[in-house]
Amino acid sequence: MARIRTWKISDKFWALVEPLIPTSPRIPGKTYIRKPGGGRKPVYTNRLYFEAIVYVLRTGIIWNALPREKFGGLGSSALHQKFQAWAAAGVFQAIWRRGLAEYDELAGIAWFWESADGSNIEAPLALESVGPNPTDRGKKWDEAQYPRRREWRPSIPYRDRGQSA
Repeated sequence: MARIRTWKISDKFWALVEPLIPTSPRIPGKTYIRKPGGGRKPVYTNRLYFEAIVYVLRTGIIWNALPREKFGGLGSSALHQKFQAWAAAGVFQAIWRRGLAEYDELAGIAWFWESADGSNIEAPLALESVGPNPTDRGKKWDEAQYPRRREWRPSIPYRDRGQSA
């Protein structure tokens, strides 16, 4: 049985994603030495970059571990720069929004029912309603007797450095 390539992007999905990807990296108003269209043409397509990003995010590998047999000579630093640029441009948020809207049309999202679990954060203003830590409940902190000690004082009185001894 052939393995399913979960990083491969179908033509139907690519048709939805491609309009969301920024096309021109040129900044408007900036003067460039070369004319538009000059220089070397890009070797890799946006689709290959997107498939490589999906592969990295899907498998959880580091950027440098991108397999050459799947993505050719696509460099990890160029891929990471493309990912950072697309993330800053909001490409992945737009894909997420579009996916949520499509799922909402198909199956419907019960937005009124959804809730968030906040039990993993502390509530510093509600300590009086929470009570002591369960591991400290049996301890008698207030009733503890400490041995009597004299108050600590330095053996030499404090003086400024400008003062003579």
